[in-house]
Amino acid sequence: MNNFVTIKTIVDENFQDYKKASMFIAFPKCDFKCFRELGLDASKCQNYEISKMKDIRVDVSEIFERYTSNPITSAVVLGGLEPFKSFDEVYSLISYFRTNGCDDDFVIYTGYYPDEIKEHINKLREFENIIVKFGRFIPDSVCKFDNLLGVNLASSNQYALNIKDVK
Repeated sequence: MNNFVTIKTIVDENFQDYKKASMFIAFPKCDFKCFRELGLDASKCQNYEISKMKDIRVDVSEIFERYTSNPITSAVVLGGLEPFKSFDEVYSLISYFRTNGCDDDFVIYTGYYPDEIKEHINKLREFENIIVKFGRFIPDSVCKFDNLLGVNLASSNQYALNIKDVK
């Protein structure tokens, strides 16, 4: 198992991406598929500025300690650019939390759809309390409220599912 993850940043207390107070971890990789498929410049991506941030390498035990010592947060949101482009590290991070007794919710924000990442979804099914927000960002789309996440999503095609409910 990988003891380190490469990320862009950690926000200890985030209240915008999930109905529970969450630690937010921004992952560093993305191919900007949302914009490429639409023939648009990736600089229009709402997360484009994250791509310019310096990568940092953090020990998963440090992230765990930081998270569990904060009495405010009760979930972890993985986003930033595209967490599934760093799947081995995402898996290692979640596995570390579970192995060390933390079964709090993990929410993964992805631009992929379930059929594009079947292998990763199947591997994550071994864990409890994993929610995935699926779907590409579409500029100028209508926002919609997602009941599972308890927040508005940026595009009407986006939706969240518990990993156990993904077909």
